[in-house]
Amino acid sequence: MPMTALNAKCDAVAALMKTLAHPDRLRILCVLMGNAQTVSEIVLATQMSQSQASQYLNRMKLEGLLQSTKDSTLVRYSIHDPKVIALVQSLSTIFCNSDPEGAF
Repeated sequence: MPMTALNAKCDAVAALMKTLAHPDRLRILCVLMGNAQTVSEIVLATQMSQSQASQYLNRMKLEGLLQSTKDSTLVRYSIHDPKVIALVQSLSTIFCNSDPEGAF
């Protein structure tokens, strides 16, 4: 692989890892692993403020990690990037299988 291609891939992975490095954003992704959720459902599951959750959701949507769909009057968020799903599943396998509570 040419060095320029390797550099581009490393930059992309580093940006993704930076997003995952924040515990609240990681919690949101874990909540979204099951299915699409509204902001209210995410707030209830993560116990963060609606403002904070909305900011994180917006950032991750702009970065291409999430997508939103309108369901009647509600907006539902889901993970858009299959690589993110695979990565969060891998993290869960590594860190949650030995955890008796089953969570990060």
